[in-house]
Amino acid sequence: MPRRRSVADRDRDARAVELRRRHLNYGQIATEMGYADPSGAYQAVQRGLNDMATDAGAEVKQLELDRLDDIARGFQRIFATKHYVVSVGAGKVVMDPAKPGVPLVDDAPVIQAGLALLRVMERRAKYLGLDAPTKSRVEVITEDVIDAEVAALARQVAENDAAAAHTGTA
Repeated sequence: MPRRRSVADRDRDARAVELRRRHLNYGQIATEMGYADPSGAYQAVQRGLNDMATDAGAEVKQLELDRLDDIARGFQRIFATKHYVVSVGAGKVVMDPAKPGVPLVDDAPVIQAGLALLRVMERRAKYLGLDAPTKSRVEVITEDVIDAEVAALARQVAENDAAAAHTGTA
């Protein structure tokens, strides 16, 4: 039976998880925390995640959502910033020919950032299950409904036959 880990051990493993959340790789975590090699850091992160077993699913989900938020903030900054066309050869801002003295606005970075934001939003919605398929309406047709429809059609045929016989067009 494994020994019971101390609060200090749990805190140390939680620190490893926190470093992993900040996108440090296992080698960097090992160096930062004094593990002999990356496998020690990996084991610490795994133990730390297991310590959160009751809330691990929610914790990992929140970690991913936080990462998506960080990415979205970066794209949002680009999206909200005004960009200008810069000449490739001279490296100078190009002036708008329709408005003398006014720099020519470059919408391409804004459009790219907007599309990237949409991808982040789609990923977030998918992760949260917001885009779950909608239930389609299913119509159930019973034998009674079919029998009633057949009877109605038979009556209509009989009426048409009777009308044709009466007019002599049969």
